[in-house]
Amino acid sequence: MPHLHLSTNVPKEKIPASCMLELSKLVADTLGKPEPYVSIHIVPDQMLIFNRSTEPCGMAVLMSSGKLSIEENKVHSARISEYMEKNLGIPKNRMYINFIDMQKENVGFDGTTFHKG
Repeated sequence: MPHLHLSTNVPKEKIPASCMLELSKLVADTLGKPEPYVSIHIVPDQMLIFNRSTEPCGMAVLMSSGKLSIEENKVHSARISEYMEKNLGIPKNRMYINFIDMQKENVGFDGTTFHKG
């Protein structure tokens, strides 16, 4: 159930068409999760300020069941930030990423949850 949500002030027309598919693969790879379960949600054109500037910036949330820890999050942060800087023009120092480790029993899918019990 990996999910990446990005709110950004980058205009929709400046977000490459390939961005969502590339981020889906990146999130699956960095978390070691099957890509068919990954969801990506990008919300462009937001009224967003970071460090008193409206230059490109973003707020991201990466949710997953497991694969989030002190050391793993550093890797996830580096990979996601590098992608955002290169492809969306959001500098690494103009975006926060919040990591949320969801318990499987708290994630519904296909009429049930991911909890196996």
